[in-house]
Formats: sequence, C-alpha cells, structure tokens
Amino acid sequence: MAEDLVLDTAIRDWVLIPLSVVMVLIGVLRYFVSKLMRSFQVPDPKIVKEGQVIVRARNLRGAANFIPPKSFRSRRVYFSNEENGLLFVPKGQAQNAQAQMFSDPNMAMDMMKKNLSMIIPQTLTFAWVNFFFSGFVAAKIPFPLTQRFRSMLQNGIDLSTVDVSYVSSRSWYFLNLFGLRGLFSLILGEENAMDDTQRMMQMGGFGFDPSKSLSAEKDGLDIVQHDWALPKFEHRAEAVLKKLVS
Repeated sequence: MAEDLVLDTAIRDWVLIPLSVVMVLIGVLRYFVSKLMRSFQVPDPKIVKEGQVIVRARNLRGAANFIPPKSFRSRRVYFSNEENGLLFVPKGQAQNAQAQMFSDPNMAMDMMKKNLSMIIPQTLTFAWVNFFFSGFVAAKIPFPLTQRFRSMLQNGIDLSTVDVSYVSSRSWYFLNLFGLRGLFSLILGEENAMDDTQRMMQMGGFGFDPSKSLSAEKDGLDIVQHDWALPKFEHRAEAVLKKLVS
C-alpha cells in the first residue's frame, strides 16, 4: 500500500520554487543568446515564390466549392499542368535538401549554433539539479494516477511504496523542461515560444524541401472532387424561409 508523505515547507522554499524560477530564467536567457548568435540571411527568392505557390494552391483546395466549376478547373490546370504548371516539378530538377544544407556553410553554422544553445544549457542545468537536488520529493499532484506514471514522475527515487502522485525533484526538472511553452508564449510571444521538444525534433531535420511540398500539393489538388456549394445555399435559404413563414 502506498504511503502518504508530509512534505516539509523547506523543500518547497529551497527546491521546488528555485528550480522552477531557474528553469524560466534559463529559457529566457537562452532565447536572447540564440537571438544574438543568429545570423541574418537573405531568403532565396525562388524558395519564397514556391512557398507562396503552395499557400495559394492550398487555399484553392480549401475554398474549391465556393467558386464555379469552370473557374476551379481553369485554376487547377494553371497549377497542376504537367507542361508549365506552377506545382509541376520535373524529375531532374528535384533538389536534395540535405546536400543543399551541407553546401551552404551559413546554414550548417546556424544549425550548429541552435543545437549548442539548447544542449549546453540543458546539460549544465541537469548536472546542477542532479548534484544539489537529487533524491528530493518536491511536490504532490492533487489527483490519483496509475502506476504507468511512476517512471515519469519519480525519476531518481527507488521506492515502490511511495504513492505515484508524488513528484521527485529530477522529474520536476523534466516537467519544467518540456512544459513551459505556455509561459514562454506570454513572456516572449507566441512565435518565440518554441519548446525543447520541437527543438529536438528539428535537430534531425535538413531544411525545407520545396520539391516534395510542390508534388504533394499537386497530388492533393488533382484528387479534389468539386461540388459547387452556392446553388445549395439558395435551396437551403428557401427552406428556412418556408419554415419561418409556416
């Protein structure tokens, strides 16, 4: 049977609150450091143009039923024509995004700076937490949890008798590491509130591949079944008026 623990208020004052404050300050400091290390790059006009084409084709797919069939067919031919369509990419002109990144030293340097700005602070912070706060039961979640959450919430505590709702100091560090996106969106703005989960996912990426996006958007536009919705609005409005009159 799980035991109930009485948490000392000193743990709250000297472990829980300092750890949370330090994680927020490190996140803000890391944002400004990465902003200073970021180099200004002039965007490639070709990539910008292809991105705008993808947005226009996506808008056409989303609002296809609100334009007449003839207009939709002409726009679809304009985008997906295999002779001179904007979304058509010949097989020999497909770009390799990985080779493009390694051929551009500025892109590789920016990627290395972003990775270092994430890895170094988190490595030092984890070493600091592991050295000073290892083994503490820092908080308790006010609702019951199943045993599957034990490995996530009680990292560093090897006691099976402790209730799952108690959170160790090391697990509290990881919860702050991956759960402060909402707070950073208030402090730094929505566009600057990228959490560490997204950064780790981007570490294996090699940039934007426009050829794949153009081909995928072309395939999506080709399979759209047009059904003009405006004539149906008249019948629907007529039915509503008849109900109101009767």
